[in-house]
Amino acid sequence: AGSIVPALGYVMLIILLNDFLLEPLVELLVGEGIKLESFDGLRGNLSNLLIMLTIMWVMAAFGEEFFFRGYVMNRLAILLGNSRVSWIIALLLSSAIFGIVHGYQGISGMITTGIVGLFLGLVFMNNRNNLFVAILVHGIYDTYGLTMIYFGNELVVKNIMIDIYQSLIQ
Repeated sequence: AGSIVPALGYVMLIILLNDFLLEPLVELLVGEGIKLESFDGLRGNLSNLLIMLTIMWVMAAFGEEFFFRGYVMNRLAILLGNSRVSWIIALLLSSAIFGIVHGYQGISGMITTGIVGLFLGLVFMNNRNNLFVAILVHGIYDTYGLTMIYFGNELVVKNIMIDIYQSLIQ
């Protein structure tokens, strides 16, 4: 219970920074949206959502955090000398790899997922390399995202922000 409050705070920060500010900006600069077609089966389908949430908590929240933060980031930092600088390099490299493996989301998705990976790595480091909070943050954030897709609302905030950015540019 002591980890859920900070995890919710981190999720709110990711939603604010990534979903409200960075995702729309990246999509505007790249010229294409994040490709979420692989999640179309979730739209309005509660049983698919529940199945996907279960898979996501096991494979993404636990699996990806264990692999990318718990293994890759740790190993890179140790390989590079286990100093503060080596941890920063490991954070950047593991976040880039995290973004690249989400290539099915297109270039905008890889960039913004890499940014989320960077944030998850910072959560991991900020919690003394304890994966539990990072797993909770990843799972809660993905639950939010999948639920928005289920309701068909994943573009509402992004479209508003893109309109705001475009009006500032013109």
